[in-house]
Parts: sequence; structure tokens; C-alpha cells
Amino acid sequence: MVTKPARMYTKISGPAYTRREFMGGVPYPKITTFIQGNQKKDFEVEMRLIANESCQIRHTALEAARVLVNRKLTDAVGTDGFFLQIRPYPHHVIREHKMATGAGADRISSGMSMAFGKPVGTAARVHSDDVIMVARIDGIRAKDLKQILHKASLKLPTPCRIEITKGKEIAKRAGA
Repeated sequence: MVTKPARMYTKISGPAYTRREFMGGVPYPKITTFIQGNQKKDFEVEMRLIANESCQIRHTALEAARVLVNRKLTDAVGTDGFFLQIRPYPHHVIREHKMATGAGADRISSGMSMAFGKPVGTAARVHSDDVIMVARIDGIRAKDLKQILHKASLKLPTPCRIEITKGKEIAKRAGA
């Protein structure tokens, strides 16, 4: 069976489906590390990636954005030169009715009209103005961090903005 496109699960509709004790076999989220980098150092600049619209972000999209930011920042400043935190946790369970695909599947896959579906993944429900990521770095690399967060926002299903919450004047001098 093919994974259905993420656009099918982007909109928030109905209450969250989170009671795992009533469902069998919910897959674990791909994202397992929510805090990375140096947690003890006091960095000069802090930037936040903030959602502009309400949506559901699949666990695979959160992991893709985290991997991108982690890899780029590790290459640029090393593992102790930054701090990264992913804020939302994918609690909401996504269900889908498995359908046959391919040649001749139209005869087989008429399916049930009101199918409940089986769990196929998880998603984080994010509302407008919710913080998705928090990243901290030294002032010299503020411009690089802003570009990296912009690239990470392209992996997410909602338009995002980047806010500098600490060290605005330092970031301006660095060109961010």
C-alpha cells in the first residue's frame, strides 16, 4: 500500500484522536529527539519558527525539518555550537482505510462507505502563532541560522515566519 499524500491530513477536523489504549498497533513517531545541541551554554541569539496557520504536521515532516536543521548547524558550528528544540509532539493518530491500487483495483476497492480506518501514523496539531522550533546560536552565525530555519519551514505544511526573540541588534549586525 502506498502512503497517501500529506495534504489529505493537513486540515484540522474534529476532535483529536489520541486514546492509544483503544487502538491496536499505532506506529511510533519517527521523530524521537526533541532537544539537540548544547543546552547549558547561554547563546547570544534565539530564533523561533512560528506557524502562520492552523494545521496538522505529520511526524515525518517534523523529522525531516529537524534532520535538515541539525545537519546544517552541525556542519556549520559543530554539535556544541547551537541549541535546537522541537516544540509540538505528534499525539494525534492518523487513520486511513487501506485501498488496493493498481490495474483492476477499481473492482476490488469499492470498500465500505463509512470506513473507520486503521492507524497509519501520527501528527502534531499546531494552531496559528504556535512555536514549532526554537534555535539558539552565537551572533556571528545568526544569518546562517535564519536561512536554515527558512529551509526547514519549506518542509512543513503551513507557511511559517521566523522571529528573533533574543539578540535582535546582534542579529542585525550579522545581517539576519
